[in-house]
Amino acid sequence: MKIRNSRKILLFLALILAFGWSSTAFGAATIVINNINAAGVGFNETTPATPVGGNPGTTLGEQRLLAFQEAARIWGATLTSTPTITINAQFTPLTCTATSATLGSAGANGISRDFAGAPFSGTWYSSALRNKIVGSDSNTTSQEINANFNSNLGKPGCLENSPFYLGFDGNEGTGIDLVATLLHEFGHGLGFQTFTNGSTGAQNGGFPSVWDRFMLDNTTGKSWFNMTATERMASALNARNLVWDGPQVQADVPSVLAVGTPLLKINSPAGIAGNYLVGAASFGPQLTASGITGNVVQAIDPNDAAGTSTTDGCSTLTNPAAIAGNIALIDRGTCGFIVKVQNAQAAGAIAVIIADNAAGTPPAALGGVDPGGITIPAVRITQADGNTIKGQLSSGSVNVTLTVDQTVRQGADAFGKAQLFTPNPFQSGSSVSHWDTSASPNLLMEPSINNDLTHEVTPPSDLTFSLFKDIGWEPTNLPTAIAVSGGNLQTTAVNQSFTNPLQVTVSPAVAGLIVTFTATTGTGGATGTFANSGSRSEIDENNAVAVTNNSRAATAVTNAAGVATSPALKANGSAGTYTINATVAGAGTTAFQAINTLAPTAAAASVSGRILTTEGRGVANASVILTDTEGNVRVARTNAFGHFQLSDISAGANYTVTINHKQHRFAPALISVGEDLSDLLFIALP
Repeated sequence: MKIRNSRKILLFLALILAFGWSSTAFGAATIVINNINAAGVGFNETTPATPVGGNPGTTLGEQRLLAFQEAARIWGATLTSTPTITINAQFTPLTCTATSATLGSAGANGISRDFAGAPFSGTWYSSALRNKIVGSDSNTTSQEINANFNSNLGKPGCLENSPFYLGFDGNEGTGIDLVATLLHEFGHGLGFQTFTNGSTGAQNGGFPSVWDRFMLDNTTGKSWFNMTATERMASALNARNLVWDGPQVQADVPSVLAVGTPLLKINSPAGIAGNYLVGAASFGPQLTASGITGNVVQAIDPNDAAGTSTTDGCSTLTNPAAIAGNIALIDRGTCGFIVKVQNAQAAGAIAVIIADNAAGTPPAALGGVDPGGITIPAVRITQADGNTIKGQLSSGSVNVTLTVDQTVRQGADAFGKAQLFTPNPFQSGSSVSHWDTSASPNLLMEPSINNDLTHEVTPPSDLTFSLFKDIGWEPTNLPTAIAVSGGNLQTTAVNQSFTNPLQVTVSPAVAGLIVTFTATTGTGGATGTFANSGSRSEIDENNAVAVTNNSRAATAVTNAAGVATSPALKANGSAGTYTINATVAGAGTTAFQAINTLAPTAAAASVSGRILTTEGRGVANASVILTDTEGNVRVARTNAFGHFQLSDISAGANYTVTINHKQHRFAPALISVGEDLSDLLFIALP
């Protein structure tokens, strides 16, 4: 694990696999630390130690074991479990240098599915969670969690200035708080992780993790539970667009996360105007809703011993007259962020934008400890966004505002769903199975340990226990299925509202659940927006944030019958067919189809394609029925190879396609015919 300037330590998540809402904690679980170190090492090391921060141990090994037991005590006082949770623990020499080190790792020793009482069938659970749900230990001879930590940390050549702090009071100073680190790692072993491979999207053994049933991608509106492997792989890179959809976390977000998401708003030129993601600084004044507005100026400094780059701001700036009264743009690299901001401030800058020097998104926070005297705010942007601004500076000015969105909490989307860590490129061991680093205050289960963490795992300090309640550490009442129950297969003219709202039903029926409706973009750019859906921040592929009053996403709450009804849906100005996904925690996603139409033309077109079995063989003698919006019907039959063709079809209109066959079933589909359509493919339902 590497020490960052911000005193953050990266954590590795080890997946060691053998195979009405309230977050008040009334725990009763026994967590046992099983010392598997040999005599004289690790927990058994006899080096004398002075009691520190409430840890009464008098040897290094004893203090280590007591720190483990303190973390176990905190989790045991929070969780409820009849079976004992055993953690096989040890300290061994791990990878280490003078500047970086692997702190340690912990993870579930096994996973289970389809056990008695499982809330969801065909779904993986960690061993500890499985035992809690069942009420008995599935394997009394095996531990539930494995933990291994670095015995050399703090010794010569191994981050010697940052040893593990073994006290219980959080006063780690320049050290690394072992209890906070253990709470984090034990959290993974207890179930704060997905067992699906985020880098490939492949499910473990073809089955989803319980986590997958609570992850919602805001771009597609789909649950990980219902995605293909390719979709999950893309979602794991969808920066700040993968959120936790669990009801307990969403209920607790307002009591934990602070209001005011930092952003960079480019006011001009019009070609790049919009809102952009930023990483806020941990030093200097914080951004405010009133914001700071000014022109962006590239900072220039000499090629000298402090750095060969002339745009890294590591020396006294050579263009102070241009910088004064403006916002300095500085490249990341060579020196620390504090030095860069100090040099810009000395030149008269009113704020600083630091552009990353490597590809990737979202932009991380700016770390560093203010030595005193920094009076201007600073933010970090991606390399791509930095290049966008630089491209405009070469031919004119760029005017920006550094501000915060007071409608959105830090670390959550505009619907109040907590964001998960999905950087691009993928970070093995960190991506997906952590909260996003934009959360403020910092959360225990971010990919880094921050020095402002408490040893609390419950609201109002933290969201870890809230997530545990969602996945089954406390009894839940969640549906296992969601289905379309009204408003499907509708057609309307462009820029007009659809006649009927969209309606879904969850089963078993559960009242008070939030269903998220998301209109995707279909053929020809066709999509829809929901009225009265409130403001929502949406991050597109260029990392720009668009905030609108009428959004392509909306939420609705289930009634006592388990029915949720969307706000009115309005077609945009493009004709075509598209999908609206509806997702609820636990049950996953169901889909609607809709068509935006143009006025019919007198032209004629042909429609052709093929009907296949689930194995990919052609279906002979199937009836392909094309029905227009007036109820007029055209029918064709497939040949021996499953091919069909319909001619003289009115263009500029929309049709419902249904397929009848005595042996196979097919889902109906909507198509928009503007010209000849060929190679349509319909595959039988399993």
